Amino acid sequence: NDDGTYTGFIKVHLKLRRPVTVPAGIRPPSIYDALKEVNLAEMTDKRTSFYLPLDAIKQLHISSTTTVSEVIQGLLKKFMVVDNPQKFALFKEMRKDGQVLFQKLPLTEYPLYLRLLAGPDTDVLSFVLKENETGEVEWDAFSIPELQNFLMILDKEEKDKIQQVHRKYERFKQRLQQTLKEARGKPG
Repeated sequence: NDDGTYTGFIKVHLKLRRPVTVPAGIRPPSIYDALKEVNLAEMTDKRTSFYLPLDAIKQLHISSTTTVSEVIQGLLKKFMVVDNPQKFALFKEMRKDGQVLFQKLPLTEYPLYLRLLAGPDTDVLSFVLKENETGEVEWDAFSIPELQNFLMILDKEEKDKIQQVHRKYERFKQRLQQTLKEARGKPG
């Protein structure tokens, strides 16, 4: 553009492990709603939670002046998510020496500029929207149903982890018993 800004596309992978809150019982926005800037989510107080498909990908057309904060807000608006944007963070994902590295981007960073510097190779850089894991949770930002949902999720995750540990040590026990059984038959 004449003012030195430029536009382009970025792909954002959504790797959300927890459910998101959306308005219940309303249709997805149409192109006419987008042009009129109608926010259907504000038209109802009913809410429901569901899981977005793991590793869904959304392509966004943004400008060089679009910040990480605006990208997060734009993604939430596209999926009609009414959760507080502070619950989410945009990360850059890089692959080096067979390892996958994530780095949380500051809210004031410009993703299109980073994409331009990295080039088109998604192994060098890709963007991921994840839950904001700052260590300090702002519990006031959650509603009672969301908090109850978290408790159910944590209970399920705990049970799953316990089962994984039991299976791991059961396999280890079986291999150990098999090795002992084989060793008894050998002299020495």
